[in-house]
Amino acid sequence: MSELQIERARRLRKDMTDAERQLWQKLRGRQTGGRFRRQAPIGPYIVDFVAFDHRLVVELDGGQHAEPEQADHDQRRTAFLEVEGFRVLRFWNNEVLGNTEGVLESILDAIQLAGAAPSPSRRESIERHGA
Repeated sequence: MSELQIERARRLRKDMTDAERQLWQKLRGRQTGGRFRRQAPIGPYIVDFVAFDHRLVVELDGGQHAEPEQADHDQRRTAFLEVEGFRVLRFWNNEVLGNTEGVLESILDAIQLAGAAPSPSRRESIERHGA
């Protein structure tokens, strides 16, 4: 992780959108059963929210993400994160602002699903040792 990436993540945490701020109030402090970090670097990307324990990334998208070039970038980013073992949930900003409880319910469902499945390292251990 470069100094430039660390500084960019700090700047993004300081300049959160209204939707990011609203969702962060619900995600912080393990209120969802997961420990989320905001604006966290993963590889070459900085994700909006991540629960490393559950391998879950939550991305909030504004209108610019509907543009074809940005949508292509988002697909490459999601593919990278999935290869790294993360599940990626994407929500539109207006969805967070207008239906915060519904968005939280989707996030909680993903956390529960992640908790029900063994982590990749645990799964490898089970396969190797036949446990």
